[in-house]
Amino acid sequence: QVQLVESGGGSVQAGGSLRLSCSVSGYIYSNKCMAWFRQAPGKERERVASIRSRDGSEYYADSVKGRFTISQDNAKNTVYLQMNSLKPEDTALYYCAARGTSSYAYVRCTVAAADFGTWGQGTQVTVSS
Repeated sequence: QVQLVESGGGSVQAGGSLRLSCSVSGYIYSNKCMAWFRQAPGKERERVASIRSRDGSEYYADSVKGRFTISQDNAKNTVYLQMNSLKPEDTALYYCAARGTSSYAYVRCTVAAADFGTWGQGTQVTVSS
């Protein structure tokens, strides 16, 4: 059974940086998409960034383009989210998620939260002004 464990959250001032990590354990398809979502109180879960493991293609929400970078270390089974120039509106619970297939079919990474089948427990990011 695959498990995703996030770490690296915390409290920072506006303009600061954090790096989130998502450690993957257990069997997971090599043909997969890993993503970071976030959810602030009273708001819907939002896909922040995603990366397709097979070709490394990256996708970002407009609100974080140029500030956040998603990356993967396949040897360590870990996905990262480097967050720079943080803003108070980035405050949220950040989740790691995965979707994949055993086939060679194209795995879309720009899909809604409901299409990701595996989730971590979340890590809180709080940005103060």
